[in-house]
Amino acid sequence: MSTAIASSSAPSANSSTNSSTNSSAPATLLVELLTEELPPKALARLGEVFARQIHAGLSERGLVPAGQACHWFATPRRLAVQVPGTLAAAPDAVALEKIMPVSVALDADGQPTPALRKKLAAKGIPVAAVAAFEKRIDGKSETFFHKASVPGAKLDEALPGLVAEALKKLPIPKLMRWGDSDRQFVRPVHGLVMLHGERVVPGEALGLASGRLTRGHRFLSSGEIAIGHADAYADALETQGRVVAGFAERRARIAAQLEAKASELNATIDPSEDLLDEVTALVEWPVVYVGEFEAEYLDIPQECLILTMRQNQKYFPLLDAAKKLLNKFLIVSNMQVDDPRHIVGGNARVVRPRLADARFFYDQDRGTPLASRLPRLGKVVYHNRLGSVLRRVDRLEALARGIAARLAPDAGRVAAAGRAARLAKADLVTGMVGEFPELQGVMGRYYALHDGEDARVADAVRGHYQPRFAGDALPQGSIACALALADRLDALAGFFGIGQIPTGDKDPFGLRRAALGVLRILMETPLPLDLGDLIVDAQAGFADGVLTQPPAAPLYDFMIERLRGLLRDAGHAPDAIESILVQRPRRIDLVPPRLAAVRDFLRLPDALALAAANKRIGNILKKAEGGLPAPDAALLRESAEQALFERVARLAPVVESRVAGEDYAEALKALASVRAEVDRFFDEVMVNVDDPALRANRLGLLEALFGLLNAVADISRLGV
Repeated sequence: MSTAIASSSAPSANSSTNSSTNSSAPATLLVELLTEELPPKALARLGEVFARQIHAGLSERGLVPAGQACHWFATPRRLAVQVPGTLAAAPDAVALEKIMPVSVALDADGQPTPALRKKLAAKGIPVAAVAAFEKRIDGKSETFFHKASVPGAKLDEALPGLVAEALKKLPIPKLMRWGDSDRQFVRPVHGLVMLHGERVVPGEALGLASGRLTRGHRFLSSGEIAIGHADAYADALETQGRVVAGFAERRARIAAQLEAKASELNATIDPSEDLLDEVTALVEWPVVYVGEFEAEYLDIPQECLILTMRQNQKYFPLLDAAKKLLNKFLIVSNMQVDDPRHIVGGNARVVRPRLADARFFYDQDRGTPLASRLPRLGKVVYHNRLGSVLRRVDRLEALARGIAARLAPDAGRVAAAGRAARLAKADLVTGMVGEFPELQGVMGRYYALHDGEDARVADAVRGHYQPRFAGDALPQGSIACALALADRLDALAGFFGIGQIPTGDKDPFGLRRAALGVLRILMETPLPLDLGDLIVDAQAGFADGVLTQPPAAPLYDFMIERLRGLLRDAGHAPDAIESILVQRPRRIDLVPPRLAAVRDFLRLPDALALAAANKRIGNILKKAEGGLPAPDAALLRESAEQALFERVARLAPVVESRVAGEDYAEALKALASVRAEVDRFFDEVMVNVDDPALRANRLGLLEALFGLLNAVADISRLGV
C-alpha cells in the first residue's frame, strides 16, 4: 500500500522524533480520531466538544498560553483539533504548602517539636528547611508554610489521558462495541494521530496507538497519508486525500457551489440551514450536481415535494423568480467524476418513488372531505386526562368563536373562526400528514380549499400553527389569530390545570413555546385583548372535574415571566421592563408603547428625580393605615401643599385623557412638570403631623399624586 507524505522534509511514517526539532519549543498540537461514518446530525457538536475538552485540559495543565484559540475539524470519518502554541512541558510552579501552626511546630526553645519532625519526615522535607519556612497568619494563629517547586505537566504524559477523557465527555446518546474488544464509542475507530509539531506524541486511546498516519476520502484517495507536521494537517488531507477537513470551510464551499449552480439555472434555492448542516456532515469532498424530475409532479402542493426532497433525499429544491418550485433540484455529492450522469440518474430514480407516494397520498386524501374525518379524531388521544382530539376540537371551536367576537362583533367572522377551529385538526388523520407530520396545517389548507371552504377558513387552518419557533411569521388576519390563540391557550390552561407545569429544562408539551406564541400574537399583531380574560375563557372550556388545579393565577404568572424574557431579548432595559410588569398588565398589546413612553421619559432631565420622589411616596403610603380620603382643599394649611394640590388637580384630567387615548409618552411628559411642586412639598410640609384629619388629608394628596405618577408605569423602578 502506497504512503503519501505531507512534505519532502517530513519524517518517516513510523518516526516519533526528529533530531532537527526542538521538542521543548511551543508547537501546534494535532489530535485526530479516524472513525467509521459518524452520525451526521451530531457531527458538528461532536467536533466542537471534542476540541473544547482537549483545549480545556491543556489549559488547566498550563500547556497552552491563556487566550490561545484552537481549531476544530469534523468530517463524516474523523474528529480532530489543532492547538497552536502548545508546550511540550508546562513551566514549573511554586506552591505554598501549609505545615502547622508555629506554636505547635516549635517548642519553648524555638526547636522543632516531635510533631513537626514527624510531619516533615512524612512529607520528605528535611528539618533544616524549617529556617526557610514562611510565617503567615492563618485564621487566628501564625502558621508555617513550605514553599515547594511543583513540576510542570508534561505533554507526553498528559495527552493520552486528556484524549480519553474528552472522548468520554462527548454528547453521545448510544455507544457501540466492535470486534472482540470491550471498547465503546459512537462508531468503530481505526486510527489515532497525535502530533506535536513534527513529533509523534506517544500514547493510545480506545486501544489505538498514536502515530502520524491517517486516511483520505474513502473512494477518491488511495493509501495512507502521513502528516509530516501538525500545521500541515488540513492541506495534506485536501491535496492528497480529497478531504476538506474543516466543517465550517466545507459548509461554506457547499453554500457557494449551491448558489453558483442555482444562478446558472436562473433559480434560487429554497433555504434550509439545517439541511446545509446535514449535508456538510455527510460529505468530505463536496460536489454539486443538478437533478431533475418529471414536470407532471408539480401539480402536487410544492410543500410536499420540498419536504420529501429535503427530508428523505437531502436535495436542495430550486424555485423560480415567483418562488414556484421547479422540476430541478441540487444534489450535494461526495464524489467528483468527469461524467456525472450515473450520479444524477441514480438520484432521479431514487426521488421518483417518493414523489409518486406524495401524489398517491394527495389524490387519496382529497377523496374524503375534511369535515367527514372529524369522527376519527374521537379515537385519537390528545392526553389521557384531557380527552381526545375531537373533544379538544369542541373546546377550540367555542374558544375561537369567543376570541373572534372580542376582536370584532361580526357574525360572519365569528362563524368563520368557529368553522376553522372545527377543521383545524382534521388533517391529522390524512395519509399525507401521517407520512409527513411536518405538513399538518399546510395540507389542511389545501384540502379545505379543495372542499370549497371559505379562503379565510382555509388560511386559518394553516396559519394557526404559527409561530412555530422564535422569529417565525405570525398568523395573518383576525380569524387565524383567534384560532392560533385558542389553540395555545387551550393547551396552556389544560396542562396547567392538571399540574403539568414546566420545570427546569423539562417542557414535554411545549408550553413555553405556546406562551411565547400567545404573547407575540397579542403584542406584535397587535390585538386589543385582555390576557386575564382569555385565560379564564380557556379554563371555562373544560368540563367540570377535568382540571384539578385552577390554572388562571399560575398561568398568568407564567405568561408574565415569559414576557419578561421576551422583552429582555428584544433589548429593553431591565428597569423599564419591571416598571411595566410590576403593574401586572393584562393588555399585552399596550406593553410596547408603554415601554417606548418610559424610554422617552427617561431622557427628560427631571425623570430620575421624579422616580425617586415616587418611590418615597410609595414608602410613605405603605405605612398608612386604613383607606385614605380624597384630598380636601379646605384642610390645606401650607402654601406648598396648596400648590401641589392645584397642580395635581390640573394634571389629573390631562394624564387620564392621555392614558385613555394610549398616548403614554405625552402622559409621562405632562407628569414630569410636577417635580418642582413635589420637591417643595417634601421640603416644607410635614406629612405625619399629630392632627389626624390634617395627616389623612396630606396622605390622601400623596395618594392622588401617586396614582397619577404610576398611571403608565411604576416609575419608582426606574434608575434602580
